[in-house]
Amino acid sequence: MDEEYDAIVLGTGLKECILSGLLSVDGLKVLHMDRNDYYGGESTSLNLNQLWKKFRGEDKAPAHLGSSRDYNVDMMPKFMMANGKLVRVLIHTDVTKYLSFKAVDGSYVFVKGKVQKVPATPVEALKSSLMGIFEKRRAGKFFSYVQEYDEKDPKTHDGVDLKRVTTKELIAKFGLDENTIDFIGHAVALHSNDSHLHQPAYDTVMRMKLYAESLARFQGGSPYIYPLYGLGELPQAFARLSAVYGGTYMLNKPECKVEFDEEGKVIGVTSEGETAKCKKVVCDPSYLPNKVRKIGRVARAIAIMSHPIPNTNDSQSVQVILPQKQLGRKSDMYVFCCSYSHNVAPKGKFIAFVSTDAETDNPQTELKPGIDLLGPVDELFFDIYDRYEPVNEPTLDNCFISTSYDATTHFDTTVVDVLNMYKLITGKELDLSVDLNAASAAEE
Repeated sequence: MDEEYDAIVLGTGLKECILSGLLSVDGLKVLHMDRNDYYGGESTSLNLNQLWKKFRGEDKAPAHLGSSRDYNVDMMPKFMMANGKLVRVLIHTDVTKYLSFKAVDGSYVFVKGKVQKVPATPVEALKSSLMGIFEKRRAGKFFSYVQEYDEKDPKTHDGVDLKRVTTKELIAKFGLDENTIDFIGHAVALHSNDSHLHQPAYDTVMRMKLYAESLARFQGGSPYIYPLYGLGELPQAFARLSAVYGGTYMLNKPECKVEFDEEGKVIGVTSEGETAKCKKVVCDPSYLPNKVRKIGRVARAIAIMSHPIPNTNDSQSVQVILPQKQLGRKSDMYVFCCSYSHNVAPKGKFIAFVSTDAETDNPQTELKPGIDLLGPVDELFFDIYDRYEPVNEPTLDNCFISTSYDATTHFDTTVVDVLNMYKLITGKELDLSVDLNAASAAEE
């Protein structure tokens, strides 16, 4: 361990693994350590007995739930947009050769007290039960405008400069009602609050285009894909990748104490009496607690069920977004469900998550609107965890700290954090112009 590295990465969470992969591919010498004896940190994947131990304090789960080994329950479940930035990052590092993806069946939204399929194209808008006949036409026109919009072709702009006009002003042109604005903003453009309405419309239109393009990619019922056996596969795939590029992974390294010089710049990491020297440290908030601040909490429920979520067309895998306005809350609620079709549970079993930013101290009551959508459950676990963000100045101490995972059940915000960190660490933007067909393992 007494060598010098360009970067030492602490923690094998999703963000840390992606960054360590990107840095290795860039030719940096990387050492990756974790104090735990398992991959994934906060974003690990548990089998049934591990889940039982974590939430029930008992070593073994009841036998009627099936074999413990058949469960891969992700602690931070998030779907990937088929054409999204995360898939581009995975292709960029070529880690896709170690993973198999499968399309996700359904994308739904909770509007006017009902779970409804998210329409994202003019054709779907006309078929949707979310809207009345006139609203369907208006929404269809708006979706057509978004689909045809091409930044380089002014003819498609309809005289509107999307970098100056706000989302609210653009939507007003099409006369859409509140509920339509709600599902477009939160379930298609995937904004987690309503501040986008007062910002330039360009970002929202680009997000809507990404949704529609991802939806078209696998001709499925949703724009999302998910790895077979769950996200726990990702850190291990990156560990393999890292080895190919000469990186080193070490699990079960206690302490991992970050060492600094007199000026407060990082010089290395000590574990078990040995110090590895380095120029930079990349880590999750738990490794440098005095350089982060608490920014909130996430409440979540994990359910084991024997049926798909009702009103989702028997989807074996599905996301349901509950926009804040529909619930009278300050933040959206998310429902994630996956099953044996993605090899995360035994045949006939479904794993569902309900998550949101905690606004009270009572997750049970707070998560009720989402849990009510699940129907009967075999088992239900509740959890609440703190979220942190860095407050250090990386240019002064060379410490690059990720922000804790949020309540969303898609990768949008996670990837933004990774790309921002990559730019801070390397001083350059990551080139995401890749051939998307390289992740075509997602075909059945």
